[in-house]
Amino acid sequence: MTNSTTTTPAVGRGLLTAALATALALGAGPAATAAPDGAGGWKGEGGLTLNAADNAKVDTYVDRTKEAERSITVDVRAAALASGAELVGFEHRLKSPDSLKRKVATSLEEHPEQNVDTVLARLSDAVRYTLQWPDAAYTEGVTTASALLSAWGNDTTKWSNTWGRSGGYKGLNTGWRAPRSGQLFEVQFHTPASKHAQEATHLLYEEQRLPSTGPARKKELQARQDAMFAAVPVSPGADRLSPPVSPTAPLPTLAH
Repeated sequence: MTNSTTTTPAVGRGLLTAALATALALGAGPAATAAPDGAGGWKGEGGLTLNAADNAKVDTYVDRTKEAERSITVDVRAAALASGAELVGFEHRLKSPDSLKRKVATSLEEHPEQNVDTVLARLSDAVRYTLQWPDAAYTEGVTTASALLSAWGNDTTKWSNTWGRSGGYKGLNTGWRAPRSGQLFEVQFHTPASKHAQEATHLLYEEQRLPSTGPARKKELQARQDAMFAAVPVSPGADRLSPPVSPTAPLPTLAH
């Protein structure tokens, strides 16, 4: 099994060329769109709000992410093809404007010393993808896909491997910075079981992180999530996966 910390993935030039060509031919697809919020502010659930100026800045950020997503998607699709991954939930690769605004408003409420520009600069999942492999192929698949993304100039900004945790979320959530746009994006690496648990606990997690959710309810929600993730098998070597290192030999450069 390939170790992501020491070796470059053994992917043939022919396979890479085919993967890149297919990804480019497929294109990024149509960008997700959302209804305009109007000229005023924004109001969300749990009493969350954005004033008109902050709301306008988030709208501008949304437009920038739609543009950056196109070239990021080419890289991610090619890495998925070359590593044998299933690209799950591709139609949700752009976080919706309302979801972004909820996240920004929550951060501003929890950290009043921050401003909207600071929060937007740190958002890591406005563009996000999920790559999935069967348990037996998972560790090698992650090693290959992450090394390819790195070789194509995407810088690793986050590597949260929770496969070895005794409780809570199981999976590998990674953050990247695209080489041309500088856009931050997220790639989650899952098995079918871990992805199912993530989807089953999503609403619980969203309620848990609302500022209006009290401590007792948060504890109850966490316990329910822990129980679901406890049933997820851990693929051999998954808990030891670490960020890719620069390859010793150059890989084909992706043309954008």
